[in-house]
Amino acid sequence: MNVRINAVRFDADTKLVSFIEKKVSKLSRYFDDIINAEVYLKLENTPDLENKVVEIRVDIPGSELFARKQSKSFEESTDIVVDALKQQILKHKEKLRGL
Repeated sequence: MNVRINAVRFDADTKLVSFIEKKVSKLSRYFDDIINAEVYLKLENTPDLENKVVEIRVDIPGSELFARKQSKSFEESTDIVVDALKQQILKHKEKLRGL
């Protein structure tokens, strides 16, 4: 699986990048045919502390899965988004088995 990380209007440090790559690569445990994953890191312009946004788009054969989460840290957002994608992947696999 190819993981591409895009930080919008800021530079992500290597520690954050490696954390995200590690978390996203774990998705391949649930579905072997993941082609690639695109991660977008954004800072929302809000006075709220929960302004770190992580969006992940996962390409799988015949479909595309997407999840977005906003929280206090990029690490927390990444954890929640990866869990959401895991659920989407498991649902997709169930659909494939039903066909």
